[in-house]
Amino acid sequence: MPSQHEKSLLELDTATVLGMVLAWGALLGALMLEGGHPRALLNGPAALLVFGGTFGAGIISFRMSQLKSLPAVLAQAFTEKSQDIAEVIALLVGFAERARREGLLVLEEDLETLTDPFLRRGVQLAIDGTDPELVRDILTTELHFLQARHRVGESIFTTLGGFAPTLGIIGTVVGLIHMLSSLSDPGRMGPLIASAFLATLYGVASANLLFLPVAKKLRARSAEEVLVREVMVEGILSIQAGDNPRVVEEKLKAYLAPGAREGLALTSVSALRHGERSSYATDDPSQQRYAA
Repeated sequence: MPSQHEKSLLELDTATVLGMVLAWGALLGALMLEGGHPRALLNGPAALLVFGGTFGAGIISFRMSQLKSLPAVLAQAFTEKSQDIAEVIALLVGFAERARREGLLVLEEDLETLTDPFLRRGVQLAIDGTDPELVRDILTTELHFLQARHRVGESIFTTLGGFAPTLGIIGTVVGLIHMLSSLSDPGRMGPLIASAFLATLYGVASANLLFLPVAKKLRARSAEEVLVREVMVEGILSIQAGDNPRVVEEKLKAYLAPGAREGLALTSVSALRHGERSSYATDDPSQQRYAA
């Protein structure tokens, strides 16, 4: 489970919440403006077929061990973790300053304060004198499997978003079959046709207003985290090579948008100790942040 330190870095993603409220609110609002009532959208059999069939097909598509992480993956779409690249650059440039002035081994004093396991591991490898190419290989491999784990979560929601509209069409066909069997009673045809098309609405709406947007958000989250990790790799290798801190700064600032580079305020490790703490370091070694 995440540590208390990591929980403190998690915030509600207002963009996801606002988008969900706006999208589903627009659907209900359009219905009510046409004179309809939200109760008109409720249909038990259609919901059972579409959602039961969608999740059933999803379960078939993935291993149970992958599906167990679904609640945690969904939570990632509604929360955001503090990942400030400028903060990472500031920390790494501070390390570069200390390593150049006092030697690479001095960074051992800062290892226990690092809350990101990926960064801790990379700095430890550099301190241990591991060959730079091997350091890059180890960290790149870890980054590769991080992306692979993230793709599983994204793939689950993309797959659900693909199945839902198809199950909606199947539900509509089933409903129309039921309607055609009741042609002897014209008074029932209208409600039966409406119920049949609700299945299509359930499938298309859940795919385009829930499953696919969540998949897109998870992809964006993964890209953000991978970018932060890439900055860490380049920074660690530059520190190990003994690059000038200004060179390290300029190299890492290339990962920032031009506007963000202008406002980058770099803070040394000693300043971080006595001033504001980085979200990637803590005074309490027991509070370690877990990689996604």
